[in-house]
Amino acid sequence: MLTVLVLLPTAVAAASLCLPRRTPQRVFPLVWTVTAAVELALALVLWAGYGPGGGIQHETRVRWIPSVGIGYHVGLDGLSLPLVALTCVLFLACAVYALHERRRAREFAALFLFLQTTCLGLFAALDLILFFVFFDLSIVAMYFVIAGWGHRGAARAALQFFLYTFVGSLALLLGFIGLYLAAAPHTFDMVDLTRQNPLPGAGAYATLVLLAVGVGLAVKTPTVPFHTWLPPAHTEAPAAGSAILAGVLLKMGTYGFLRIVVPLLPGALRAYALVFVAVGVVSVLYGALVALAQRDFKRMVAYTSVNHMGYVVLAVGAAAAVSAPGQGARHLAVTGSVVQMVSHGLLTGALFLLTGVLYERGRTHDMAAYSGLAGPAPVFAALTGAAAFASLGLPGFSGFIAEFQILAGSLGPRPVATVLAALGIALTAGLLLRAVQRILLGPLRLPRAPGAARPFGDLRAHEVGSIAPLLVLAVVIGVAPRFLLDVVEPASRAVLMLVAR
Repeated sequence: MLTVLVLLPTAVAAASLCLPRRTPQRVFPLVWTVTAAVELALALVLWAGYGPGGGIQHETRVRWIPSVGIGYHVGLDGLSLPLVALTCVLFLACAVYALHERRRAREFAALFLFLQTTCLGLFAALDLILFFVFFDLSIVAMYFVIAGWGHRGAARAALQFFLYTFVGSLALLLGFIGLYLAAAPHTFDMVDLTRQNPLPGAGAYATLVLLAVGVGLAVKTPTVPFHTWLPPAHTEAPAAGSAILAGVLLKMGTYGFLRIVVPLLPGALRAYALVFVAVGVVSVLYGALVALAQRDFKRMVAYTSVNHMGYVVLAVGAAAAVSAPGQGARHLAVTGSVVQMVSHGLLTGALFLLTGVLYERGRTHDMAAYSGLAGPAPVFAALTGAAAFASLGLPGFSGFIAEFQILAGSLGPRPVATVLAALGIALTAGLLLRAVQRILLGPLRLPRAPGAARPFGDLRAHEVGSIAPLLVLAVVIGVAPRFLLDVVEPASRAVLMLVAR
């Protein structure tokens, strides 16, 4: 069933491209929506059939290129299952949001369906080359989404996105080859490599492999200083593209740290744990400070992604501090990092879809062009306010659960770094509240740009249907997170055992 989940979107995309050209454009967003709904149903079936604490499940292993140790090996555990479910939720939300898309709707829907396959395949992959294939294909699909349906500077932003992330993927491939050569017998299978532990120490070779893999994943995450492709890509991408880019594609980097770096390079990770902590803290503070300086609402949300992903990198560094006091709490940092990925996907996905609504009505993301939107658009204001408060870590939302666990788990191993990272929460609160105040409160002011709607219309049914469920899920996780933590916590403890060996 896992293979069906991964490949079904691409099969539907291929079939839709074969339909006659006279097929009405409105059919293709509907096909995408139905497929995304089926995908979510399959993901829920896999979740219901998953036994927490049972390791890798729903596993399929088939010989692919045996002469070089490459196989089709997929499976799910407590690290990957939540991200597979998140991917299905976000793609369904974007499909519903795009139900009225008529601009080359066939190609638009087909690209997103193919992109869903690459995301699901990466999170399910248990072979390094399979991971790399899906990693690279996601770059190609997102390049065409940005270039084909983005705003004025889309071509340049898409090219910058592709070149940055493709160079990062080349570094990643070099690191994978380094792991392959260190194994005896040679293999790219993650499970076999974890069992062998070919690079247990922190010698020069292991350090070079860690550098290659770390840089490749840091570009995708993105962390400072590899983040410069992110704001232009988000600013110019269509709203659905930005939601998937932030909500799913960025998680490929942070998930890679937990899936690859921690179990396969434990010695090197322990030796350079402080580097990970420093990069995480810098990303948290830098992302928040730069976001605070933005006038463009969408660009501001993009920089908050650098901030939020910095907490995950901090958690990875804290998990590697095996000799530090308070080891019993360190599994909280790893658990919190997974919850943070899920929370960020839901909340930032909602925020980017809301920026799409803002742009569709006003033809600009400039916060100075808007004021008092709570009057003519109360539903838009309510959902924007809820998404902003949730993103700043307010109790009752998923962000609080995630950040509390990361900070609590990191405080013992790296107390100074944890205190500095906590300042990022205050900065994030300030910048999001300022944005809410500028856009929603005060006297009504609307942009005079060509094509701007006057008056500002409230959310339509398909927009509410795409955004509101994301926020509802964030509340469910914030109030009753046990269903998620029961899946993640056994996997986080297993990760700590691997890094401590």
